[in-house]
Amino acid sequence: MLLHICRWLQENSFIALINGTAWSAAAVEIIHYFSMFILVGSMLIVDLRVLGLVGGGQGATQFADRLFPWIWGSLALNFLSGFVMFAGSAIAYYGNDIFCDKMGVILLAIAANLIVQQKVDKWNQLLAMPASAKFLAVLSIALWVGAIIAGVEVPALTGVG
Repeated sequence: MLLHICRWLQENSFIALINGTAWSAAAVEIIHYFSMFILVGSMLIVDLRVLGLVGGGQGATQFADRLFPWIWGSLALNFLSGFVMFAGSAIAYYGNDIFCDKMGVILLAIAANLIVQQKVDKWNQLLAMPASAKFLAVLSIALWVGAIIAGVEVPALTGVG
């Protein structure tokens, strides 16, 4: 069933048009990488604030309130552009273990982002950031770095992408 969906996606005329033209495929890749830079950079700033390494004059809530719209907006752009890139070679990605690992790491990183967003206001009201918050911030950074590395390794190791 999943292979059938991948075949349908890859043969979809809209996806074939976007991925079949050099300039449009390049534009999708630029959007994908640029949105990833904004996503990871913004989340990194929030994580570094939770760790107490930046923005000592402002509370973590103020940082988060400013940056979470950028994080979620860039995640949406990253998802859409990534989906178009995936759909253009969906059959090749089907069963690709490194691609599946990348998606798993990204889902874990998003889950960490959700937890940080839900709890940052509570943490900010405490006298000091709890150890669990700092651990989550370090984990979030590690997961996003892992996602980037996995994203680079998919085409390098498998030739797909």
